[in-house]
Amino acid sequence: MSSTEPRRTALDAVHRALGATMTDFAGWDMPLRYGSERDEHRAVRTTAGLFDLSHMGEIAVTGPGAAALLDHALVGNLGGVKPGRARYTMICRADGGILDDLIVYRLAETEYLVVANAANAQVVLDALTERAAGFDAEVRDDRDAYALLAVQGPASPGILASLTDADLDGLKYYAGLPGTVAGVSALIARTGYTGEDGFELFVDPADAEQLWQALTGAGASAGLVPCGLSCRDTLRLEAGMPLYGHELTTDLTPFDAGLGRVVKFDKEGDFVGRAALAEAAARTEQKPPRVLVGLIAEGRRVPRAGYPVVAGGEVIGEVTSGAPSPTLGRPIAMAYVDAAHAAPGTPGVGVDIRGTHEPYEVVALPFYRRQK
Repeated sequence: MSSTEPRRTALDAVHRALGATMTDFAGWDMPLRYGSERDEHRAVRTTAGLFDLSHMGEIAVTGPGAAALLDHALVGNLGGVKPGRARYTMICRADGGILDDLIVYRLAETEYLVVANAANAQVVLDALTERAAGFDAEVRDDRDAYALLAVQGPASPGILASLTDADLDGLKYYAGLPGTVAGVSALIARTGYTGEDGFELFVDPADAEQLWQALTGAGASAGLVPCGLSCRDTLRLEAGMPLYGHELTTDLTPFDAGLGRVVKFDKEGDFVGRAALAEAAARTEQKPPRVLVGLIAEGRRVPRAGYPVVAGGEVIGEVTSGAPSPTLGRPIAMAYVDAAHAAPGTPGVGVDIRGTHEPYEVVALPFYRRQK
């Protein structure tokens, strides 16, 4: 196989048998949709959806110095995470630019699982390996060791409970525990990227098809459907969740992205980017940078990433993500705009869509918040 051919997940044959429309995503051949992306989106909001996320980048960090290494390499306080819990964090360059946003699971006292975005997995692996010098810890590429399935939506706890005796009721958001699902050994994590309750299941690739079929069978009566990357994007957009390469880039610090809360200056020791991030924090306090806001269309035209946001004939920002919202029934977007125009309801804001200034309402994120 040539290096230019996309990689295939352990569920590739299943996707093709289901008639999925496949697409090259971050070097992987992934299902974009199986039928109607709007129907898939609505299933996750009302019942449940089943995703193959095996393209994500798993990196193991183990050893007596694992916590110290991650506290040095990442902006968060990973040494303070209890075994069995997870933390959303970021890895930054020395200049404070965001290399990637991550979820880090502490599996045991000296064992962590770092999950990177597919497109950045090698970058993160290389950075962690380089930053491990001098620490009593091992950084290991575990991308081939895992398949990752996600079941998301209000019916997902019931579906999963029918296949496992793991304590799902006791499993908090951003926690994970080892268990058996449909006879398959799995790390069961209560995490996701849809704005709904749900679970991500890390399993051996050899077990992925068995688990997929078991979940499909258990979820049939509850309305579970297979879901592709297209509805995953509209779901996370409605939930106001950032996507690397859109809301997050190396040109932005976490403070520029409105996510300065993930940077923990009070942890022990130095960490990569600390000085630059301290400057960024001070700078954003004195003069707020552009603010990430939500935009809801008054018309039907869909804004796309890179489109200018305008007010009074001036460019005041830029769209980072845009799509039709199946839940709201109107086009929506996330955009960085000048602070003076960031307040919800700010009048006169529009998006320049191919030369026409389409009116948009400025709203606070997220667009959608599930009922607890």
